[in-house]
Amino acid sequence: QVQLVESGGGLVQTGASLRLSCAASGRTFSSYAMGWFRQARQAPGKEREFVAAISRAGGSKVYADSVQGRFTVSRDNGKNTVYLQMNSLKPEDTAVYYCAADRVFGTTGAYEYDYWGQGTQVTVSS
Repeated sequence: QVQLVESGGGLVQTGASLRLSCAASGRTFSSYAMGWFRQARQAPGKEREFVAAISRAGGSKVYADSVQGRFTVSRDNGKNTVYLQMNSLKPEDTAVYYCAADRVFGTTGAYEYDYWGQGTQVTVSS
């Protein structure tokens, strides 16, 4: 069992940066690949959108095309925390951001992840 808690969201202007954190409980954090997803309020019936994923040791990462070059995912297994550094934010990045844990690295479907946090709101004003 893994419990995840996101933090770091907020209201920023276009072009600003934010860093999201996701703190995990338990001693098995390093056994999980981690992913970041997002869901915009205007798309409540749609599956959560994949943003980024990182392997167990942090050596492999994958990004959605929409954030490639602007967002960076990282993790600190000693602190049981995964991060999402978001630069050059755009209004279309506005969403609730979730972190999730999966035994397998590289999966991009939300349904494939085993554990989820409660989400943190990111709002980018134009």
